Amino acid sequence: MTADSNAAVSSRTAAGLFVLVIVLWGVNWPVMKVGLAYIPPLHFALLRMLLGGITMFAAAALAGQLRLPARQDWPLVVSVGVFQMSAFMALGFFGLLFVGSGRAAILAYTTPLWVLPLSLWLLKERVSIGKLAGFALGLTGVAVLFNPAGFDWGDGRVLLGNGLLLSGAALWAVQIVQVRGHRWVGTPLSLAPWQHAVAVAVLAPLAFYFEADASIRWTAESIAILAYNGPLATGFCFWAMITITRALPAVTTSIGSLAVPVVGMLSASWWLGEPLSLTNSGGLALIASAVATLALSEAWARRA
Repeated sequence: MTADSNAAVSSRTAAGLFVLVIVLWGVNWPVMKVGLAYIPPLHFALLRMLLGGITMFAAAALAGQLRLPARQDWPLVVSVGVFQMSAFMALGFFGLLFVGSGRAAILAYTTPLWVLPLSLWLLKERVSIGKLAGFALGLTGVAVLFNPAGFDWGDGRVLLGNGLLLSGAALWAVQIVQVRGHRWVGTPLSLAPWQHAVAVAVLAPLAFYFEADASIRWTAESIAILAYNGPLATGFCFWAMITITRALPAVTTSIGSLAVPVVGMLSASWWLGEPLSLTNSGGLALIASAVATLALSEAWARRA
């Protein structure tokens, strides 16, 4: 993509970016879990957005794309900064305080289930038996995750953590649908710095108000965690994900995103020793099957 290009990247380039994002975001779930031992959740989210924003301002400037967004793009800039970046990030960090990183990754990436009803409502996509079946299968997967044998319904902290993660997933679904329906003026790279700036503007007062007495333990490990979360997992990955969403179908993006919790669950098991429980594995398998069903239904509809 040239410096002034406003077109989406090719499908092949988007697919390559997608694989890289999947690995970086999947591994980051146990990384964030460890990071919370050093940094309070809102401060963690703020520092992640701040470092990511600095990275994207520099990248946009080097590419000759550092400019104010067009008026038509500001609603997207604000909504991505507020909901996908600020809200999803803050909800994810608070959820990780009470939920294992493998399960947290699964819940955060139930996004595809919420994309379907939103696409039907906002994008006027047609309903097929396959889509309804996939949605029902996905809800079954969520039910498995919350079955009484594998989930403690009497623990309020666990309930809160799971609810926060599901709420973050729903907010991300709104963004996926909005990005697909938006008529772009700027490029993802030219908009990304300002989206991060909005996120920082939202998170900074929240962090300083609700975590006024919080302290950060600065160690080599916490600095490395922030370095990974800022430039890579935030700056690069958020830009890449917007680029991917523009270039690939919404259902394809939703399917691919399910590889993130797989990587997250496996890396959490290897690094943190989190058990690969039957509940989590079964729920993830059902949700993955649901999204595959949605994708096949979409493909058949296109051929028809």
